[in-house]
Amino acid sequence: MTYAIMLGVFVVLLFLGAPIALSLGMSSLLAILYNGTGINVVAGQIYGGIGKYLLLAVPFFVLSGNIMAKAGISDRLIAFIDALLGYLRGGIAMVCIVVACFFGAISGSGAATVAALGVILIPAMIEREKFSDPFAHGVVAAASSIAVIIPPSISFVIYASLTGVSVGDIFVAGILPGVIMGAAMILVVQIYAHKHHLKPAHPWKGWREVWRTFKSAFWGLLMPVIILGGIYGGYFSATEAAAVAAVYGLFVGTVVYKELKWKDIVALLYDTAKSTGGLMLIIGGATIFSYACTRYGISVGVQSLLENCGKGGFLIITNIVLLIAGCFMDANSNMYIFIPIMYPVAQKFGIDPIHFGMICTVNLAIGQFTPPVGTNLFVASSLRIPGHRVGVESVAKACLPMIAAAVLVLLLVTYIPDIALFLPKMLMGYTPV
Repeated sequence: MTYAIMLGVFVVLLFLGAPIALSLGMSSLLAILYNGTGINVVAGQIYGGIGKYLLLAVPFFVLSGNIMAKAGISDRLIAFIDALLGYLRGGIAMVCIVVACFFGAISGSGAATVAALGVILIPAMIEREKFSDPFAHGVVAAASSIAVIIPPSISFVIYASLTGVSVGDIFVAGILPGVIMGAAMILVVQIYAHKHHLKPAHPWKGWREVWRTFKSAFWGLLMPVIILGGIYGGYFSATEAAAVAAVYGLFVGTVVYKELKWKDIVALLYDTAKSTGGLMLIIGGATIFSYACTRYGISVGVQSLLENCGKGGFLIITNIVLLIAGCFMDANSNMYIFIPIMYPVAQKFGIDPIHFGMICTVNLAIGQFTPPVGTNLFVASSLRIPGHRVGVESVAKACLPMIAAAVLVLLLVTYIPDIALFLPKMLMGYTPV
């Protein structure tokens, strides 16, 4: 009965349009009241869920992404990659995908990447290369999901906080799957460009232009090097790295590029607080939901069913469940709901924790641009681009080839563990389970 209450209330609230945090919290609270558990456990569980040192990295990574968008760093990265790739057929769409990887290596947020790149690159794809409006929006929505896989990823931070794995190990594990995902999307763009006989946006500009734009973008390119190099070199933790990224971004924006004014910082902090506050509410609600599932035996029952499916069946079910869940909820909510249930089963089957984390993260990255509730789809369709507004349905339909390519990458990551484990073994001395 408890399971029926939780699931029923959660689904009803979700389809009524209630916020995810409220849907998770209310369904869990009703289950707690139904079973006569003291309501005082709610506050303790919420605090326990969000009061973790590792999660301090989240607001700093969000802030660094906001700074990057406002300080002119993203514009310079786009100009540099455009000088390298823009002369190719479908070049601007490829620029979008590559820059999304760089942007993800700073912000770790798919929605922030869509907002930062879409306003610049969507009009360029449509007007200069003649991509259709829906496909141009779809490229930005799909490419920005790579930010969830490329380190430093907020989802990786949350996975590490739930499972206790090394943040450095899972960060470096995300590099190769992220690159493969980007390559798969570039292949889709190339097929589209050749099928529709699109012409390059401009001719080759020469190595002098490449060098000029590289010098201009150098400080932005250095940002992920500082973040990841500091973590992997043992100079600071992931939380400290996030703070360093924010401070470095402020320095570049105010002193080097001089495009970020001190009066802008208040607005940046306000936007960061809104984003972080919303995320922490979701984490709090998901923590109560996970507690109720564990307290009332729901987790144990589901784990027993999963164990009876065998390792192969478990991996298939994990992918199906997370792909479907990603269609309705954001990645971080899904992490808090499903990882506490699935992770112990993965351990019993001998699945490496880093490999399993990568499987889950790739699934949830795909969910960011799958209908009906893909976050990136809504952000892309809501961008204020004069003359280039399209509906969520059209963007979702245009994303279908990229969803297919991403699912193929997911299967590779699932059944070839070395895609996730090769770099941690080589660079971090990681020993797989």
